Amino acid sequence: MNIVVCVKYVPDAQSDRTFSDSDNTTDRVGVDGLLSELDEYAVEEALKIVESGEGEVTVLTVGPDKAADALKKALQMGAHKAVHVVDDAIHGSDALATSLILAKAIEKLDPQPDIVMTGMASTDGSMGVVPTMLAERLGLPAVTFASELTVGDGTVTVRRDNDAASQTVEAALPALVSVTDQINEPRYPSFKGIMAAKKKPVETWGVADLGIEPSQVGLDAAWTRVETFSARPPRAKGQVVPDEGEGGTKLATFLTEHKFV
Repeated sequence: MNIVVCVKYVPDAQSDRTFSDSDNTTDRVGVDGLLSELDEYAVEEALKIVESGEGEVTVLTVGPDKAADALKKALQMGAHKAVHVVDDAIHGSDALATSLILAKAIEKLDPQPDIVMTGMASTDGSMGVVPTMLAERLGLPAVTFASELTVGDGTVTVRRDNDAASQTVEAALPALVSVTDQINEPRYPSFKGIMAAKKKPVETWGVADLGIEPSQVGLDAAWTRVETFSARPPRAKGQVVPDEGEGGTKLATFLTEHKFV
């Protein structure tokens, strides 16, 4: 069972995230970044599947040089090898271009994967449409938002939970699967895993290696762009109401005046 996990390098949510002044794209260089938390669940699930049988896990990312840190974390968790698509032409790519790059990179892999796995979305852009776009480009069935996953004889079955009901969806392999943060508890890299990751192969490809023209990707090819941005204003201080026996009444009055009740 060969599994490719698509992962993303994202700005740390605890850092001061912003946009680049030059072109209004997300600043991925001037801030601390890491492997997207939602992608850790996909890496963990792929490792569990392979560890229960045979095969290997390849992690794939598209991004700047610093995106290698996301691959490093996945390799430390236990993935076997990695592919990093890095090229100046990719800067500013939207979801459509990203799915194109991922698809071409996966098609270049040998052997071809039985499962392409992703997180449910990225923690920076929340673009949950990329997995489905990728499945369409690869001609694979897409079983998305899996909170439970079972691999059978030539099939994959997932349970998809939402507020109203749970659905069981089955697809023939090869297939694309996106997983939610309910599916498992990602492992922490062990010291042994950290040391082993240093010797694992990481291939670096550019768009030319994938047969993609620079005009097909990047900010100029994007269907949307950020026109302007500004920092969020500082949070206003709240009103402190001393409770001298009338705190409940004052709270009720405040809620009523602001139409909360």
